[in-house]
Amino acid sequence: MTLKVGDAAPTFKGIEDGEKELNLDNYLGKNNIVLYFYPKDNSPGCTKEACKFRDEFQDFQELDAVIIGVNRGSVESHKRFKEMRKLPFAIISDRKGEIYRLYDVKTGIMGGERVTYVIGKNGKIAEVYNSQLNYMKHPEIAKEALKKIEDSS
Repeated sequence: MTLKVGDAAPTFKGIEDGEKELNLDNYLGKNNIVLYFYPKDNSPGCTKEACKFRDEFQDFQELDAVIIGVNRGSVESHKRFKEMRKLPFAIISDRKGEIYRLYDVKTGIMGGERVTYVIGKNGKIAEVYNSQLNYMKHPEIAKEALKKIEDSS
């Protein structure tokens, strides 16, 4: 079953880059959420995408959104990636692909699809953007969806 706009976002717990547990339930009802899946730490496209989320982090905070990256890499890899790129948001290690399965994100040789979900405070999916090559559009699409959520409140 493919998740779509209006569906309830599946909740999960995952290990964050600092080796602490992140529980999506802790944000629901309090924040909007930008949940983005990306193929590989430090690859050219993934680095540009993460840095664009970083550079626009203040805009996301003003839209009352938290950003959570998800990747199949190790906690150690994510920690290095965050430190090197000064990323101010959580990155979850999903080694077994459990969160990928919950969100219907395909995995593969290149690490997996590049998909961004925008989840409203109500726990419903407000936007799904799937584009492997258009990595710089993911933050832009997410902000547009968050503005629509804000306008409808």
